[in-house]
Amino acid sequence: MNQLLENTINSWPLVAQVLSIPQTKADYQRTVTLLDELIDIVGDDESHSRLTDTLSLLVESYENEHYPMTEVAAQEVLQSIMQEHGLRDRSFPEIGDQDKMLGILKGEQELNSQQIRALSERFQVSEMVFS
Repeated sequence: MNQLLENTINSWPLVAQVLSIPQTKADYQRTVTLLDELIDIVGDDESHSRLTDTLSLLVESYENEHYPMTEVAAQEVLQSIMQEHGLRDRSFPEIGDQDKMLGILKGEQELNSQQIRALSERFQVSEMVFS
């Protein structure tokens, strides 16, 4: 048997406590805590990037399965923001005139990168929200 594989088999009971795919919410929370602690300990030290990447993938895997993100159109996001903040279609100078805003709200036009950047800054959200 390959020596590396034999060493891994012998070490697995200990390693599995850190590098196993989370099956339950408790497993997931433990993995998130380990990842946070690892980042606190190693900071930007690239020599630990594979371990950080692996833990991140384990967390991401659980999140993708249990907390899938649904695609939301930009117009839905804008409508939600308008409702949340009590805004009207004329309240968005970042987008332009009222016709442009109405076109976006109807799904006839799309936000451009400059509009997305401005809305992201104004409402303190990721640009991904409007993409």
